[in-house]
Formats: sequence, C-alpha cells, structure tokens
Amino acid sequence: MNALLQTHDLTVAYGGLRANSDVSITVEKGKLVGLIGPNGAGKTTFIDAITGYTPVTSGTATFAGRDLAPLSPAKRSRSGLVRTFQSLELFEDLTVWDNLLVMAESSKWWSFLADIFRPLRTSGVESKAEESLELLGLSHLRDRLTLDLSHGQRKLVSVARGLAANPELLLLDEPAAGLDTAESQQLGILLRRIVDSGTTIFLIDHDMGLVLSVCDYIYVLDFGQIIAEGTPSEVRNDPAVIKAYLGESTGEMQAAEGEEASRALRGEGDGR
Repeated sequence: MNALLQTHDLTVAYGGLRANSDVSITVEKGKLVGLIGPNGAGKTTFIDAITGYTPVTSGTATFAGRDLAPLSPAKRSRSGLVRTFQSLELFEDLTVWDNLLVMAESSKWWSFLADIFRPLRTSGVESKAEESLELLGLSHLRDRLTLDLSHGQRKLVSVARGLAANPELLLLDEPAAGLDTAESQQLGILLRRIVDSGTTIFLIDHDMGLVLSVCDYIYVLDFGQIIAEGTPSEVRNDPAVIKAYLGESTGEMQAAEGEEASRALRGEGDGR
C-alpha cells in the first residue's frame, strides 16, 4: 500500500463535544478517496484538523510519512497538502487568471522584493496555472472577474486554484455544494481527469451521488465517527450508510443517482 495521507484514531473535541472521534483513514497515492456524511457529520472539522486549522485533541495524522502535528497550515500546504474551502475564498476583484497565480506562486518573506525586481511571473508558475485552466475547461474564462461568474463556474475556479499550487494531494471541501445534478456530474468527470493527470484527491462531500460515481474508495462519517468504508458498491449497499442518509428511501435514491452518474462517467471515459 502506497499511503500518502493517514490518520490514526484522530479525535477533535471541543469541551465535552467530540466533533471527530477516533477517525482512521488512508489515502493512497494516485487514488480518488471520498469522505462522505450528512450535514453536521464532522467532515469539515476533519479536513480542518488535517490541514492545521483546528487543533487535534488526540491521535495522529501523517502526510508522505511525515507527522503533521508540528507543521503550520502554510507549511502543510508547501509540503504538497493543499485544500479548497467550502466558502470558496476567491479574490472577487481579481480575474480568474490572477486568482490562480496567487496560489501557484509560493509566498515567501522575500516575495515583495522579488516582485520589485522581477515583476513578471516565472514561466513554471504560469505553466501550472495554464494547465489547471485547461484541465478544468476554464481557459475561456481566464480574463473574467470571478465576481461575474456563475456559482458552478466559481466552484471550478476554486478547484483550479488549488490545482495551480501543484499539490501532491488536493483536499476538496464540499465542491458540489450548491450545484445541480448536471453540474455535479460534470464536476465528477473533471475530478477523474485530475486524478488521471497525476494528482491524488481526497474528496469531502455530502453528495452521495457524486462520491459513489467517482471515488475509488470511500469512508462514511456520521456523528464524528466512521460508520462504514469500502468500494463504492460496498458502501452503496451498507445499511448503516442508508440509515445515515435520512432513511432507506432517501439513501436508495441518492445511491441510484450515484450509479447513474458512474455509468455516464464510464461512457465519458470510453470516448476519450
């Protein structure tokens, strides 16, 4: 097993409340791994803990064999562990292109001096930003202000911006939130394209249809604990997963949507 990210019994507690309780996951290099759960299950807290935005009460998290505990969020990002935010965090007064450059160029204490004497970006930074735009089909929006884009387009820009930082592992926090079914299915196609290009993805979402259609392996979180894990088909038929999604009928419906999207995704792959 070629583990890139691992947690062992990771717990995040706020007073007597355990937002995450003994969560153990493994993300293998070159895979698309999903963490799914209903709203309030503790998914964002978990990604905040991995990326250093909230303290871990107990347990461990390692990235590429390195303990993450001593590292600040900035150092974790520079090590190749890059995340997106559910709230997007885009610079709305900048163009799509400039938003990507902000992420692609690592921030150092001497960056302002470099900008004085070298105002043009390095070709390597621009190349990665351009590649990210092309991969997500956003090249035609390069010079548009993010403020002027649709919600779906802004979601894709957020993913492209994370990708422009040249991550080894890209953690996506609820990228399908607010998307309709067609937009969610298109996002799934693009996420598989990113993994095929060599970037490992850890996808956190509550959209069962999306996660079942694109992931190689899935963990299911409910009330802060892992209640199931396995391949999409194993998770699809797990009674605990269906129960967590507000009852059998709702769970079955969302799982069926995932299977339909998965078939569409395979058809897309056959046509490439």
